[in-house]
Amino acid sequence: MVIAVEREGRSAIARPSSVVDGVYDSIYHRLMSLEIAPGARIPIDVLARELTVSQTPVREALSRLEREGLVRKEHLIGYSAAPLWTRKQFEDLYAFRLLVEPEGARLAAVNMTPEALERLETSAADMGNGEAPVDRNTRYSRFARADAQFHDAILKIGGNEVIRSVLSNQHVHLHIFRLMFHTRVTQEALEEHENLLAAFRARDPQAAFDAMRIHIERSRDRLLSAFE
Repeated sequence: MVIAVEREGRSAIARPSSVVDGVYDSIYHRLMSLEIAPGARIPIDVLARELTVSQTPVREALSRLEREGLVRKEHLIGYSAAPLWTRKQFEDLYAFRLLVEPEGARLAAVNMTPEALERLETSAADMGNGEAPVDRNTRYSRFARADAQFHDAILKIGGNEVIRSVLSNQHVHLHIFRLMFHTRVTQEALEEHENLLAAFRARDPQAAFDAMRIHIERSRDRLLSAFE
């Protein structure tokens, strides 16, 4: 199905969104699994041939990925995969997360409603289903996206939009998961998310604060080996 849209006062025909979405998903999976190496150039014409599409949906997908911080665009050079975080960036980010995310979880427990809890339960279940037998690259990159959505949902329920917007703009979880392409990370994160959910079910603000703090500390400790 195509959709008519207005562009600069004239009627234009937009491609089906699924074309761009499919191209986006393919490039995203390659970036998250490091199949496209950090810092590597991303030739639009090569990708278009590999994906058997025109260059336009590739450009649109790369523009979306640029907004998420996974690719960079330089004048006269084009697109390249974003570099991995340095250890200093990583440590600074986790220090900030420990300052604000436990408080965000505490506020979420205070504000929790049955409807909000149901949404979190569904989000957590989606992450568990991500372990279904699909190829490892896809499973891992999907988990990274679901993890980001789970944490964002908690902060949204907490209601502090400053905390939420700052972390969202940093695209924290996508960059974290690029550091270590390892299934152990997903399984341990699932167990820690269940502890968070238990605190939310109990409407226990202190338990939620503590569970989030422990989750972030363990995530930091797991990923430190990426810099060794």
